[in-house]
Amino acid sequence: MGYDWADLSFQERRAAGRAGTVFGLSLGIVFLILAALYESWSLPLSVLLSVPVAVVGAFLGLYGRGFALDVYGQIGLVMLIGLAAKNAILIVEFAKDAFERGEPLVDAALRGARLRLRPILMTSFAFILGCVPLWTARGAGAAGRRILGTTVISGMLAATGIAVFLIPVLFVAVQRLSGAERRHPTPSDAASAPAEG
Repeated sequence: MGYDWADLSFQERRAAGRAGTVFGLSLGIVFLILAALYESWSLPLSVLLSVPVAVVGAFLGLYGRGFALDVYGQIGLVMLIGLAAKNAILIVEFAKDAFERGEPLVDAALRGARLRLRPILMTSFAFILGCVPLWTARGAGAAGRRILGTTVISGMLAATGIAVFLIPVLFVAVQRLSGAERRHPTPSDAASAPAEG
């Protein structure tokens, strides 16, 4: 006679040591997709550097409610990587366009943040309010739903409240470190350049 793990418990035990691999792969795939989108290796960094804010917010929410990081919390964290990156992509895309049109780097970052603030707030709060039933779940299986809801709601609150202000700073810092500001001519440089005839 003996005993062993089975069904969901067995799958949870089997997947327990692979969380770091899953998060690393998800960040790597998001980075490669963004590198292809922006045709740049530096711009995806300004997007992905905002993700840790959401992850810290998720951990604080789990800690505050006394939950452990189980498989439901890990699913929520993988979802947060995409959602936090989405907020950053909206700002970085507009800032990049403004910068390529000749605006100074800081002005381009501020313009991107100003133009996309309302859409980010609308989509983020729609998502957060849609997850409130997970936060307040009752009945059979409610513990898993509460953990998932806590992870995504607290992570998105952190990403929306803090990262929205952090993303323009990261955009400017990454662009300056990559030397994009020095290589980019301003409209006054283009006007003062001698005309070729």
